[in-house]
This record gives sequence, structure tokens and C-alpha cells, in this order.
Amino acid sequence: MLKRIYNKMFSTYGPQHWWPGETPFEVIVGAILTQNTNWTNVEKAISNLKDRRLLSPDKLNKIKPSDLTDFIRPSGYFNIKSNRLKSFITFLYDNFDGHLDEMFSLDLKKLRHMLLEVKGIGPETADSILLYAGNYPVFVVDAYTKRIFSRIGILEEKHTYHQIQDFFMQSLDNDVKLFNEYHALIVRHAKAFCRTKPACQSCPLLNMPCSYGMKNNAR
Repeated sequence: MLKRIYNKMFSTYGPQHWWPGETPFEVIVGAILTQNTNWTNVEKAISNLKDRRLLSPDKLNKIKPSDLTDFIRPSGYFNIKSNRLKSFITFLYDNFDGHLDEMFSLDLKKLRHMLLEVKGIGPETADSILLYAGNYPVFVVDAYTKRIFSRIGILEEKHTYHQIQDFFMQSLDNDVKLFNEYHALIVRHAKAFCRTKPACQSCPLLNMPCSYGMKNNAR
């Protein structure tokens, strides 16, 4: 069923070319800044960093958190996010001398555990970094995932992040490109139809039979 839903969304929306970012480091910065805000605001903050040639581990390692807040202000919660960016940079230099290629040489399980130890990085942000910047086969779960798949009868609101992630990863091929595109399509569908006030009458998933899923432990 999950693959059928993917195929339906892909035929409806086409490839999403997500995550937008010119480098893995830009993707990481974006993953941290996008917490509790929309991507348009993140783009403004990243543009500020690019304009001042600050979008590199070395430059962000040297800048003071108080100075960094001025440039990432459009992303909201700028004091908190400045500290979170600096925490990640400290982690990167303490463990990998500032080199992303060394960080991404670790196996998925070990690196994920390490990222979750960084202050301000939770499961969704860690998995976004792993999938979109590191090309690890891990499925990213967000609020849109729970919203869509609970509404069509596959999940329940009570399911945790890791329960949902396990369900997707056990039900789908272990494929980086598939996980990447699937999550991007979920975001696109949530914004187009499955909003807080959903547009169910025109939803392309409305008439798909979804009578099984985590609710009865089906694969």
C-alpha cells in the first residue's frame, strides 16, 4: 500500500528535487534552521549567510553566536537556532576536525546516535541530515507524515516517530532515492490538500483503499 500511495503522489506531482541546497553543508544548515518555520524564511537566512560568505564550517566556527543571530533572523527563534548551529559546528570540529566527509564515513547507526547527542538536534533533524546531506537510507518522518497517513487510515495519532519510521522502512525498499522522494511528496501533498483544514473532495488519495496498515500490523 505504501508504494501504491507513493506512485499515486509521484504521478500527480512529479519529482520534487528536494532537498534544495548546493552543498551537503548547506543542507545541514537548512535542516537546523527549518525547525518551527517555513522554508521561505530559511531561504532568506541562508541567502544572508551566502551573501556574507559565511556558509562553511570554518566561517561558522569562528563567528560569535550573537553575530550569527543577525544573519539568520528571518528563520525565527534566531537566538535558539544560532546556538544550535554552533552546537553542531562544535560537534563537527570536536569529532571530525570540521570535515563532513569524515563524519559521513561512519555507519548510519553510529552517526545517528552521535547526532542525537548534539543539543537541539532531534530525530527529524538528524534523519534529514543523514538522508539529504549524507545519502544514508533512512526515512524522515514529520508532522505531515502522521497527518496524512492517520487521515487515510494507515496510522494512528498515538504512534511515535520511531514506530512510524520503522513501519515505512520495513515496508519499502531500502533505497535512498525512494526515501528522499517519498518524504518530499508527503510535504507537497500536505501543503496542496492535506492541510489543517483538508481539501478532501479533490484529494488524489481519497478513493484509494487504505483499510490496512499499522492499525492492524499489516505490511
